Amino acid sequence: MSSFEPVKIGLVSVSDRASAGVYEDKGIPALREWLGRALRNPVTYETRLVPDEQPQVSEALSTLVDDAGCDLVLTTGGTGPAPRDITPEATLAVADREMPGFGEQMRQISLRFVPTAILSRQVAVIRGRALIINLPGQPKSIAETLQGLPQAEPPVPGIFAAVPYCIDLIGGPYLETDPAVCQAFRPKSAVRPAPAQPGSPQ
Repeated sequence: MSSFEPVKIGLVSVSDRASAGVYEDKGIPALREWLGRALRNPVTYETRLVPDEQPQVSEALSTLVDDAGCDLVLTTGGTGPAPRDITPEATLAVADREMPGFGEQMRQISLRFVPTAILSRQVAVIRGRALIINLPGQPKSIAETLQGLPQAEPPVPGIFAAVPYCIDLIGGPYLETDPAVCQAFRPKSAVRPAPAQPGSPQ
């Protein structure tokens, strides 16, 4: 048994073609792979693959939070300026509060690679006791956005470093990260002692 708190995470891939089976979705597997390396908590995933239709995206998000009880929901895809890119609107439609710093930092990370990063419209919001974040659609960009660019000069922090403390503040579980992948930041007053592992000396 893990001594870390369990967490439930919703993963939503927004894509007309992937949801229709035209090609294989790569967003949800990329999210699971990165989270599997970054988090030390036992994770239960709830996944949804939906087309670029605002009502369906909003329904998926609200259901994951309200009915499935997800503490964190990550979306991938549908955040550009094209007419069918409606993920930000669908996310804002279910929001209690917006968290603009996440979108600002995501664009800063992507601008290290392409000037078209300014076309991204990713948002992050709070609904109830859950944090919902829009991420890019490409697996490489997903990892860079979450993890940051630790080898850059100066290093660029990824957005996930702020996620555990945000979830603390809204009443969710205490997320523990593997520092080799992502060093979560908390004020000293908010840091809990590491739990004893089974079989370790007390």
